Amino acid sequence: MRDGPGKTAIKQKALKVLQRRKMYEGQRDQLQQQSWNMEQAGMMQDNLKNVMTTVDAMKTTNKALKQQYGKINIDKIERMQDEMADLMEVGNDIQESISRSYDIPEDVDEAELDAELEALGEEVELEGGYSETPAFMVDEVPQFIDEAPAKEGAVKEAAG
Repeated sequence: MRDGPGKTAIKQKALKVLQRRKMYEGQRDQLQQQSWNMEQAGMMQDNLKNVMTTVDAMKTTNKALKQQYGKINIDKIERMQDEMADLMEVGNDIQESISRSYDIPEDVDEAELDAELEALGEEVELEGGYSETPAFMVDEVPQFIDEAPAKEGAVKEAAG
């Protein structure tokens, strides 16, 4: 385009449009910054509310804990623990007394018992070995001298 009044007028209009554009961009940036600042202020306010709620909850919990711990007497707990330990000891003494064996000496020598068991085994072998069926599993009723002979097929009753 040639230099002239038309070109100058168009240039002037273009410059005004560019100036307006820059002004609008500046206003837009200001509004965005204000919006950002408002969001930040809102978030800070929400955070402060959360902090206050947390502090109130901590105060309430602290007060409740002090009240509950105030009801607890550590000396009473220790005495109760001591009493329980004493009762457990008494219970153990009772169990030991009840479970005491009267016919077996407490100082039994294991080697002596093993030797006696081996001697019994040798005695059984000398008498002819083990029978195939133990006597308590045989259905035959033993005949005793002072009893009448048992009938064949008699039903054996269990002691109950």
